[in-house]
Amino acid sequence: MTTQMQQSCAQRHASLDLAIIGNCTISALVDRCARLIWCCLPRFDADPIFHALLDSRHELPRDGSFAVELLDLQRSEQDYDAGTAVLRTRLFDATGQGVEVTDFAPRFADHGRTFRPAQLIRRIRPLHGAPRIRVILRPRHDWGRGVPTVTRGSNHLRFVMPDGVLRVTTNLPLTYLVGETWFALRDGVSMVLGQDETLEGGLEDTTRAFEELTCRYWRRWTRRLALPLEWQDAVIRAAITLKLCQYEDTGAIVAAMTTSIPEAPDTARTWDYRYCWLRDAFFVVRALNSLSEVGTMETYLGWLYDVAQDSAGGHIQPLFGIGLEKDLPERVIEHLAGYRGMGPVRVGNQAQQHFQHDVYGNIVLGAAQAFHDHRLFRRGNLDDFKLLESIGDQAWRLHDQPDAGMWELRTRARVHTSSAIMCWAACDRLAKVAASLKAPARVAHWRERADAIKARVLAASWNDRRQCFVESFGGEHLDASVLLMPEVGFLDARDERFSKTFACLERTLCDGPFMRRYEGADDFGLPETAFNVCTFWRIDVLARQGRSAEAREIFEVMLAHSNAAGLLSEDLRPEDGELWGNFPQTYSMVGIINGAVRLSRGWDQVV
Repeated sequence: MTTQMQQSCAQRHASLDLAIIGNCTISALVDRCARLIWCCLPRFDADPIFHALLDSRHELPRDGSFAVELLDLQRSEQDYDAGTAVLRTRLFDATGQGVEVTDFAPRFADHGRTFRPAQLIRRIRPLHGAPRIRVILRPRHDWGRGVPTVTRGSNHLRFVMPDGVLRVTTNLPLTYLVGETWFALRDGVSMVLGQDETLEGGLEDTTRAFEELTCRYWRRWTRRLALPLEWQDAVIRAAITLKLCQYEDTGAIVAAMTTSIPEAPDTARTWDYRYCWLRDAFFVVRALNSLSEVGTMETYLGWLYDVAQDSAGGHIQPLFGIGLEKDLPERVIEHLAGYRGMGPVRVGNQAQQHFQHDVYGNIVLGAAQAFHDHRLFRRGNLDDFKLLESIGDQAWRLHDQPDAGMWELRTRARVHTSSAIMCWAACDRLAKVAASLKAPARVAHWRERADAIKARVLAASWNDRRQCFVESFGGEHLDASVLLMPEVGFLDARDERFSKTFACLERTLCDGPFMRRYEGADDFGLPETAFNVCTFWRIDVLARQGRSAEAREIFEVMLAHSNAAGLLSEDLRPEDGELWGNFPQTYSMVGIINGAVRLSRGWDQVV
């Protein structure tokens, strides 16, 4: 029995029962057996140094991973220190001997700046007895194909790769580390993995101090959040996760930390989400703003304004690299098997070439709060407004023109209802910003345009036969994206036409509590899994319609289907509740925050 338990953990297939650590410079994914199986350096969209998550057919390989293995492993536990991004994994053998692995990326204030190096720290200590462990450290490059040259120092190993050198500094015997040797852990061990720099100060003192300072930073950050009364732990975890998805050096926010986790088994629906979609980023800052965390938005706006200025009033692609890269050509990594052997593994994203007209609304919506919020260090000004007006002009020109839509269809273009709604939102918010700037002529200008777009959408997207709003002008099919109408203020959730639409969507797209994106086939056939954010949109509408009991029930179901670390991916298979799609998905984590804020009882009911 014990041997079987050990093998089941050491050789089981990949899953999304993972936790994330990071510091807004780098991130890593750790499974429940203390194996670090995904990490890209020196930034989120780089070549992974640990890629085992995407090279698994029947079992997880040791190549491309950083593992702490316990001999005769019986069980494991894993949790975060409350209110932090510091992760603890505890492994126990059959006799009760145990080891605790603490994982984090340093982040704290230092000399007036945020210290967030491209560095991972692992601290390993015995819990009971002298458990026998070994450490497997096998970084790779060239998407797992390249094996680095290893050189040895007095207390460190250097991994020499074409694009740089990694260094691990440790008090673990280097002979054991190089030989992957089993040994009895009697005292604590620390490991610092990062750039090829000499560690200042003693190893144990430094790692202990970094852990304490990092915990303190995150607890202070979460303490400032304006939390709802209910579901506070879930909201805190979602907020921290969204923050970790911001690449703070530029302000960009990635849609997810992974590439090529299939949306559903054996479908080839594998995409690289390690880039900044203007749509997803808007929903992230909106959710964090609802918790009074405006720092993420302020940092993001600097990146967003660069995107807008570079467009010179013309076409804006829907996603960019986190360093403002426009060219993100999609290619397939042929030598990697993929998640559970379900390739292809893709790098880059062809959606960079798309025309997705909702992008103009997402830019204006993302920036609009800066003109109204007096807490910000830098509020929106007249120059910013003029820049956003050029974005609004594009929204006006394109609101009734075909595009790929928010679901990024690759082989056809239509006038998508959701894109037109977001073009309306751009004009509507510009009118409101103009009012805040006391510019009545511009208010009238943008209100006239917003009203014209709204009238066009209401007429062209309504299907008389089905008695609902459909996915495109003159279309036939249902699409969950029209649920954004109340979210952006286009229609009230109790509007008769919207209520009819919502009833149609529930009948057609829902599998119990879960909701799919659309009913029509796309480039790869009919969707098989529920799209988590659509379920959260359903929850929001139910709450807005006064059906709070139903909304709360579905919200609780979604929380129950998050993984053990409280995280969600993009998709969920209704028949067994398994998570699929890239991970952790910002859209899904946004849904947790929005649902809790919308549904929670008020603090005045208990205080």
